[in-house]
Amino acid sequence: MARFVLQRLVFLALVLVGVSLITFAIAHLAPGDPARMMAGPAASGEAVATLRAELGLDLPLWHQYARYLGDLLRFDLGTSNVSGEPVLGEILSRAPASIELMGSALLLSLLVGIPIGIGAAVKRGGWLDRTVSGLSVAGISVPPFWLGLVMVIVFYRQLEWFPASGRFTGDPPPRVTGFLLMDSLLAFDLQALAAAAAHLALPVLSLALLEAGPLARLVRNQMRAVLASDYVRMARASGLPERTILWRHALRNALTPLVTLVAASIAMMLFGSVSLETVFGWPGAGHYVVQSIFALDFPVIMGFAVLTAIAYVLVNTVADVALGLIDPQVRPA
Repeated sequence: MARFVLQRLVFLALVLVGVSLITFAIAHLAPGDPARMMAGPAASGEAVATLRAELGLDLPLWHQYARYLGDLLRFDLGTSNVSGEPVLGEILSRAPASIELMGSALLLSLLVGIPIGIGAAVKRGGWLDRTVSGLSVAGISVPPFWLGLVMVIVFYRQLEWFPASGRFTGDPPPRVTGFLLMDSLLAFDLQALAAAAAHLALPVLSLALLEAGPLARLVRNQMRAVLASDYVRMARASGLPERTILWRHALRNALTPLVTLVAASIAMMLFGSVSLETVFGWPGAGHYVVQSIFALDFPVIMGFAVLTAIAYVLVNTVADVALGLIDPQVRPA
């Protein structure tokens, strides 16, 4: 196991180099001049040239990349061209909003996807089985931003049940963790808790619906394989009740790969939340990077890409290690 973890850390370093190289190349191939945008359209050519020198944009590309990679090794993602603040601090300050959104959506997708996946496997060919297939196809094919817009039209404009944008209305509870739901509970402020939950409802529902279908289909397929196994047939031949076979024998083995499924869902949410944060005006890291793309704020774009790649590899590494601890049969040598 220690060797496996070491291999994953080496892989993480290679991913970091590869992502940094790709993002650096894309940022410098994109149209537009960051120095000109920062200086403004009325700035003189001399002022723009001075600003380019201050930003290091007049150096050879290999020199700029070497400086950038060296800064990454010191956990320095650079400074935003727009705000003038460190990129790492800007992203981390918005991370609780994104984590709260993705965590709530992941929990809801698990609470919905696992039960209906089990039900579809037990009642094979029934209406629930067909529903799971339809939700799975929709979750894969429907763009997150489109579903978000539908949610806004139905639940905000037509029904007026939930707010359509923002994270909170009024004065938020005192910041302790950065997670509004938790901060509201710590402050014993039920009104703030209700307001935070209302603003969270539509983006969480949108993101959870996209993940619940594919998750339910994977659970259904895994349950079907387990229910068709020899030890389940033996348990039935021994006269055990069907409920005991399902919950004590089949379910435990069918949900062992759930760790991998959760890791895959988190990876998908990392990308789906970016467009949904933009649709709902959610003040998270995804919304921030979209604004930075329009402003050609290259340090923010590159920093977000690197942090996302690191998070993706770390989540999958933790999932592989956890799966090896749970199931010795898949434990790496």
